[in-house]
Amino acid sequence: MKVLMVCLGNICRSPLAEGILKEKIKAKKLNWTVDSAGTGSWHVGDRPDSRSVAVAAAHGLDITGQRGRQIKPADLENYDLIFAMDSTNYQHILLLANSDAQREKVQLVMNMEKPGYNQSVPDPYYGDDGFEEVYQMLDRACTAIVEKYGE
Repeated sequence: MKVLMVCLGNICRSPLAEGILKEKIKAKKLNWTVDSAGTGSWHVGDRPDSRSVAVAAAHGLDITGQRGRQIKPADLENYDLIFAMDSTNYQHILLLANSDAQREKVQLVMNMEKPGYNQSVPDPYYGDDGFEEVYQMLDRACTAIVEKYGE
């Protein structure tokens, strides 16, 4: 299984989602690949935001080795599941799809916890108080991903 987590810049939400899911699949001994990307190109090559790094570290995760990258059309072919952090990212990913099979791979990540609710993971970039909330949301969603697809 190959999973891609996608947010806007690939420095706040999707790196956290990547780190959390990697830890959960390691604990379950699943043979999965997890990566993350952004729909925008502003942070290509950058490390995750220091606040995401700090909240991950507070939960025992090291995401400092990740580097920002932009999603590309080939990702829709190469990944089995693509999780968007919010509806805007979801729509941008769908614009890259060239088949129904590719579009079916794309979902809102929080729908894993609450199917059909279409809840967005808020972008904490412009404030300092949302990173822990984002971590908790993504932790629940990643647990649901492993429970659904890891059996």
